Amino acid sequence: MTRVLYATLAAGLLATAGYSHAQNDPLQVRSWAAGCANCHGTNGHAEQGMPPLAGKSQADITEKLLAYKSGAAPSTIMQQLAKGYSDDQLAAIAGYLSAQKK
Repeated sequence: MTRVLYATLAAGLLATAGYSHAQNDPLQVRSWAAGCANCHGTNGHAEQGMPPLAGKSQADITEKLLAYKSGAAPSTIMQQLAKGYSDDQLAAIAGYLSAQKK
């Protein structure tokens, strides 16, 4: 019984610690950025008609994502998507996309 209690407590602590680590984990950030592929293409290489994000300035992408999140930038879907992430997560996604080759 004590083993189960310790294992449960340890799992809870690891999960909590893992949340903050996940925000900086490159694989987690890549997973978040993969959601952008539906419209902006794999790794930000968009098909014709959509804005490419690969190689764009991280600051510019972050600023635009935060504007969508706050409602300052009009959109049909980006406001909804951006609201699903913290500001730090949006900045991490922007960093990932800006690091991709054009």
